Amino acid sequence: MPELSTWEAVARLALAVLLGGAIGLERELREHEAGLRTHMLVSLGSALFTLVSIYAWADQTLSPRGGLSVDPTRIAAQVVSGVGFLGAGTIIVRGLSVKGLTTAASLWVVAAVGMAAGAGFYVGAVGATVIGLLSLSPLRLWSRRTFGHRPATGTLRVDVDEAGRARVLEEVERACGPPLHVEVADGTVTFTVRPGVEAARLVSTIAALEGVTRVEWAT
Repeated sequence: MPELSTWEAVARLALAVLLGGAIGLERELREHEAGLRTHMLVSLGSALFTLVSIYAWADQTLSPRGGLSVDPTRIAAQVVSGVGFLGAGTIIVRGLSVKGLTTAASLWVVAAVGMAAGAGFYVGAVGATVIGLLSLSPLRLWSRRTFGHRPATGTLRVDVDEAGRARVLEEVERACGPPLHVEVADGTVTFTVRPGVEAARLVSTIAALEGVTRVEWAT
């Protein structure tokens, strides 16, 4: 088994925290669900799992002849699936709208960065961090300038009796297609609709329907 000094082990853990924190800071500044501390901890944990899987058995006498063998990749391999569950917690699905995928991907990346730092693959750890930061910030700005800003979704709240709900839904679908999300509570139907809706015309059309007492539009 390879040997590792105490200081080098601490240095690898510190590097994992630093690199994970760099990506986490970008998420924190954009006020996403998983921010600085979460990314730092994921990277730190991944690095420690990697150190344990490679170096924790250095003082053990294990060999295939004795019926025992050590596979350094077994513990580290579980980090990938474990981070998958954590990343799933940052994803929010509302109808056809999905948010948090980029943050989930960044957690997956910092786990890989932490594993690389723990294994001593410094070039890979630093390189992945730099590329990840470029993908999150400069590439995001470039895509917006190239493809334009994506307009925000709209929210339509309608106070309508039960008999008139089907007619309201027909008008919404005619104006902007199937809504992304529909919620009914206490006589109020809330529609989340796609971008590009002519709000004024939609509101006036629905307000004229029978059974509708109030229409409110928000972006």
